[in-house]
Amino acid sequence: MSQTTARSRFRAATCPYEDPSLSIGERVEDLLGRMTVEEKAGLMFQTIALMGPEGALRDDPDAQPFNFTTRQMISDKGMNHFNLLGGGRPEHIAAWHNRIQELALETRLGIPVSLSTDPRHHFTDNPGTAAYAEGFSQYPETLGLAAIGDEELVREFADLMRREYLAVGIRVALHPQIDLATEPRWSRINGTFGEDAELTGKMVAAYIRGAQGETLNTESVACMTKHFPGGGPQLDGEDPHFAYGREQVYPGGNFDYHLEPFKKALAAGTSQMMPYYGMPIETEMEEVAFGFNKGVITGLLRERLGFDGIVCTDWGLISDANIMGQTMPARAWGVEDLSVPDRVLRVIEAGCDQFGGEDIPEQVVALVEAGRLSVERLDTSVRRLLREKFVLGLFDHPFVDVDATAAIVGTEAGLALGRAAQSKSVTLLKNESVLPLAEGTRVYVRGVDAEIAAGYGTVVATPAEADVAIVRIKTPFEPREGGFEQFFHSGSLEFTEAELTPILDLCATVPTVVDIYLERPAVVPEIAEKSAALVANYGCADAPLLDALFGRVQPVGRLPFELPRSMADVRGQRSDVPRDGKDPVFPYGHGLKY
Repeated sequence: MSQTTARSRFRAATCPYEDPSLSIGERVEDLLGRMTVEEKAGLMFQTIALMGPEGALRDDPDAQPFNFTTRQMISDKGMNHFNLLGGGRPEHIAAWHNRIQELALETRLGIPVSLSTDPRHHFTDNPGTAAYAEGFSQYPETLGLAAIGDEELVREFADLMRREYLAVGIRVALHPQIDLATEPRWSRINGTFGEDAELTGKMVAAYIRGAQGETLNTESVACMTKHFPGGGPQLDGEDPHFAYGREQVYPGGNFDYHLEPFKKALAAGTSQMMPYYGMPIETEMEEVAFGFNKGVITGLLRERLGFDGIVCTDWGLISDANIMGQTMPARAWGVEDLSVPDRVLRVIEAGCDQFGGEDIPEQVVALVEAGRLSVERLDTSVRRLLREKFVLGLFDHPFVDVDATAAIVGTEAGLALGRAAQSKSVTLLKNESVLPLAEGTRVYVRGVDAEIAAGYGTVVATPAEADVAIVRIKTPFEPREGGFEQFFHSGSLEFTEAELTPILDLCATVPTVVDIYLERPAVVPEIAEKSAALVANYGCADAPLLDALFGRVQPVGRLPFELPRSMADVRGQRSDVPRDGKDPVFPYGHGLKY
């Protein structure tokens, strides 16, 4: 059965907006004219949805960590934008997607669902920022793509991502993230392209072309580029998901530098934009979070930069929430004293079209009924949201072919491309003629799967038996309390004595190759001095790493940020200025080759 026929099971195509022979503009205006205020309000909210086992709907309200089930939000609240939280097999996501589309087509107007996701083609597993690549092709984090620095590879990655998303019904990418990593302590650096505005601009343009094409169309995945106007320069590197990280600072007067990648994203045609939680401090801008900031959204983004696409807030600006057992206040930074209705109005007046992470369309309805919000202003946002659904072809083809998923998602070819990118992104920081290792070398491994290593060298049980040791470590961080908060790795970037001693002892025993996962710029002067070789990765499985270490693949990565010499140096840097270290262990762009 065709997708169009499947749609007709639920709705007879009798209204002009359901006629594909009409122009998109005509279809939008016809549908808009049929909508109630309640239906328009429902369109302006996008929140988290959870999938049940093997793609089932989760209809038990007591099992929901959120306010309502997906069925209730579609049928009772008129919502039709959802952000899939968590992992799942691709075929299960596809089946679940079709089930929620069936619910949507049973509503009065049959407006299809737009399904979105945070990145799910990498290694990060953080319910607030990304999902682990379960069943999807797996690449290094975007930092690794920046380390390779190949625009065509980024376009090819985004095109592969697009095809895999389309196969499971995901039509909106809540990415790319193009904040600049100018504050080394910030916990979200691993999702960026590093600290350089020019490189990030090139990467984002290629990314958007791969995901959307030259123009948005029925085969596109729409990009919600974030976090406008640049979320990198956080005070002390703390993240504004949390109240103690709400302040965004520009001690170097470098606001325009952070804006540069967003100009490239706009030129490439990004369909959507997401402002960040942070509120600017001691600038000419109003000291309120960017999602409430009319000067930034309307004045800068819409009027000065000419963006007429969708602006969706980051998640949870309006309502308090309980996330993983942790009470999370609304990120209404700078307007905490406003009531919920006043916050909703403030976001709309700022120029935003949609509320992320909220399920309260009744608040918009109440504002209209009270005469505080005009239907004309409502229509401006709803028109943008409807237009994207029509351009993406959701009204004409709302379903996906579940049986075809396996032939498209996580294929051998896609996995091979991802594995090769992981290897290429490895950055050779130091090499005392140790690398590449010869096949069969006697190796002692720590943090590496011995069975996998046995396919490259002869694995021995002790350092004394080895010709070389290979040890894998991660960037240090200071653990935080709370179920949700622990996913955000913040604080000090230097190793404690207890962490450092066993690494240095191993280096003193046998020539040691140290591999460090750089999710932030680690402080590694002692390791850099004592190791026989030091390499960095940005999300890399054992086998692709060993491919690089044994020379099966040439690593070509270059540091997308500098590595500071000490925490004193980090604290002395200006949060908005790139390459602001006084004496880095390794400078920006450093990377050796064999």
